Amino acid sequence: MVFTKKWVICGMNLLIVAATEMEIGPLIAHLRTAQPAPATSVLVTGVGSIATTYSLTRHLQTNRYDLVLQAGVGGSFDRSIKLGDVVFVVADQYGDLGAEDHEQYLDIFEMGLLGTDAAPHKDGKLHTPLSAVHERIELPHVSGITVNTVSGSEPTIKLRSEKYKATVESMEGAAFHYVCLREGVAFAQVRAISNYVMPRDKSQWQMKDAIYNLNNWLMDFIKE
Repeated sequence: MVFTKKWVICGMNLLIVAATEMEIGPLIAHLRTAQPAPATSVLVTGVGSIATTYSLTRHLQTNRYDLVLQAGVGGSFDRSIKLGDVVFVVADQYGDLGAEDHEQYLDIFEMGLLGTDAAPHKDGKLHTPLSAVHERIELPHVSGITVNTVSGSEPTIKLRSEKYKATVESMEGAAFHYVCLREGVAFAQVRAISNYVMPRDKSQWQMKDAIYNLNNWLMDFIKE
C-alpha cells in the first residue's frame, strides 16, 4: 500500500517514509490537526526492500525535500539498548543478499559480484552523509542490517551477529539508504526497538511502547 499526504507551509520540507501506516499512525493523526501545519509529507511504501525501492524512487522523481526521514520499528542485537528506545541508524547493509556455499554463507561482496566500495557503498555499507541537519537528531548512532527474512533461529542469529556486528535489524533500511544516496537527497533512518533479535517469541515484544516512543520523537522533531 502506498499512502501519501502533504501538509505544507514554511520551514523545512520534510518527507517521512514508513513501511506501514501502523508504525506512524499517531503522527499521521497529529499532522491532520496540527496548527500551524508543518511542512511534512508522508509516504507509506509497503513492507520490504522491493516495495520501499519502488515507492520511494517513484516518489522522488517528482518531489524534492530538504530531508527524507525513514521511521519504523526494528529488532536489536544489542541487549544494552532498552526495548522502546529510539535510535539513529547511520549505516546499513545487506544481511542476506548472497549465497549459501554448503555450510558457509557468502555475501554479494564475497561472491565478487559487487565491490565493497562500488558507489554508493563504502566498505560494504550504505552510510548516511552527516550534515548540519542531522545535528537535530539527538539519538544514539547505530549500524543496521536489512534482511528479507527476519532472524528467528539461533544459527541465523549467530551468523548475522558475528558476520556483520550490526545493532539493528530491519526489512527496509538498506533499500532506503541506497535510493537516497543514488538520488542525492539528505536522509536519515530512525527506528524504535520493538524486540531483541532472538528465537521468535512475540510475547517478548514491546511493539506498543516502540510505536509510542517513535511517534513522540517524530512529533517533537517536527515541532523543532
